[in-house]
Amino acid sequence: MPEKQTFGERLTTKIFSRFPIISEMWAKKFKAYGVEGIPWTPFEKELSQCKVAIVTTAGVHLKNQQPFDMEDHEGDPTFREVPRDTPKSELTITHKYYDHTDADKDINIVFPIDRFFEMKERGEIGDVAEIHYGLMGHILGRHLKALVEETGPEIARRLKSSGIDVVFLTPG
Repeated sequence: MPEKQTFGERLTTKIFSRFPIISEMWAKKFKAYGVEGIPWTPFEKELSQCKVAIVTTAGVHLKNQQPFDMEDHEGDPTFREVPRDTPKSELTITHKYYDHTDADKDINIVFPIDRFFEMKERGEIGDVAEIHYGLMGHILGRHLKALVEETGPEIARRLKSSGIDVVFLTPG
């Protein structure tokens, strides 16, 4: 069942999406979590030989999985596994910090699984990962450390052990 936004949350979402200048002003004042260095790996394979996974912060998960915690105003730093063969009718979005009305109608807007199968069929990518990962964006305060030091590295370990060459990150 989709989460319910309060009137204030709906209003904030609409204002931020309709008046980008307000979002830009907020972003200038936002204190981001900083890390040293850039975790970069040179890309040395042909894309047509690569196995590709999706990692989304749009709150995508299976309907039978525990929804992301919408009560904690600092977010939910956990993740959900999304198997590649999951019917789209079994996917949902739990996230109240962006307007996902259109994504609720077509999950490919934030979780482009069909596009990757099409790319595989055309030979543009080698394969589609068996498992993809859904997270909730909007992680603040005390949860940032868990996201950066636990959740992110665990997802990276799983992706690496699954032989993933490329990760496509989609925001919400």
